[in-house]
Amino acid sequence: MTTPKKIFVAGHRGLVGTATIRALQGLAEHEILTRTRGELDLGNRDATRQFFLENRPDHVVMSAAKVGGILANSNLPVDFLHDNLRIQLNVFDAAHEAKVDRMIFLGSSCIYPRDCPQPIKEEYLLTGPLEATNRPYALAKISGVESCWAFNRQYGTRYLAVMPTNMYGPGDNYHPEYSHVLPALIRRFHEAKVKAEPSVVVWGSGKPRREFMYSSDLGDALVFLLGLDDARFASLTRPETTPLLNVGVGDDVTIREVAELVKATVDYRGELQLDASKPDGTPRKLMDVSKLQALGWKAKTPLATGLKSAYEDFLARHA
Repeated sequence: MTTPKKIFVAGHRGLVGTATIRALQGLAEHEILTRTRGELDLGNRDATRQFFLENRPDHVVMSAAKVGGILANSNLPVDFLHDNLRIQLNVFDAAHEAKVDRMIFLGSSCIYPRDCPQPIKEEYLLTGPLEATNRPYALAKISGVESCWAFNRQYGTRYLAVMPTNMYGPGDNYHPEYSHVLPALIRRFHEAKVKAEPSVVVWGSGKPRREFMYSSDLGDALVFLLGLDDARFASLTRPETTPLLNVGVGDDVTIREVAELVKATVDYRGELQLDASKPDGTPRKLMDVSKLQALGWKAKTPLATGLKSAYEDFLARHA
C-alpha cells in the first residue's frame, strides 16, 4: 500500500477486527474506518449501502459475523445461517456499488469437509460432507467464498476469501455457553481456581486435534495481504480460480493437550476430567498454509506465549 487508502474494518470490536485494527495502526498514512453495530447495522441493507456510498472505502476487511462454539451453533442454527448470509449479501453488494478496490472476506476452517485429508488444502472445499454441529455457519461462510468468486468473475473485482484456523487472543468472547473452545477453557479453569473446585470437566474425548493461532498474527497476515503489490494480489483473485487462502500456524495439538496447557497457564491445581458423552466435533482441522508462506508470511506466536497474553486479557476485562 504505497498511497493513502481508506480501510473499513467491519466488525472491528470482535477478535479478528481488534487484531486488524492493532496491525493497521502502525500505518499512519491510512485512514481506518470503523462503526459499532449501534452506529451501523450491517444487517440493514439500506444503511449499509448508504455508509459505503458516503465513505467510499478503498479496502474492506470483512470480519463482521455471528460466531460461536459447538453449543451456540447447535442451539441457534437459524441465527448462524441467516444473520451471516444477510450481513454478507449487504456488504458485498454495497462494496461493489461503491467500487471497493480490495476486499478480504473472513471465513473459518469449518467450511472444509469434516473428514477431508490433513493438512487441509484450499482445493478440498466442497469435496465432502460438513461437520453437522456447525453446518449452518459453514454454509453461510461457503456462500461468502462463492460471492467473492462470483463478483470476481462477473465484474472483475478483487475480493479474496481468507480462511483462518481457530483463533484466540485479546478481545475474545468468553461467554459461558457460546464461546469457542479455547476461551471457554480459560474461563472454566479460572472460575474453578477462584472457587477452589476439585475438578474441571472438558467436553469430549480430548482426542480431536486443533490448530490455534494468536489473533495478532492474523491481523498481521491481513495487513500483509492488503499490502501486496497489484500483481501478487491479483494472482490471488484471478477469475478462473476460487479466491481462497488459508491462514494458520501449520501445526496442531489435541484438545486434552491444550486443556492441560490452559490449566497450567491459569495455575489451576485441581483435576482435569474428560466427558466422552459430549460431542467431539471434527476429528482434526490442520490448515495447509503453504500458499501463504510462499507469499512471504508466517505466524510467529507460540501457543504458550499467546495463551499467557490471552489470560492476562481475560483477567483485565472479565475477572
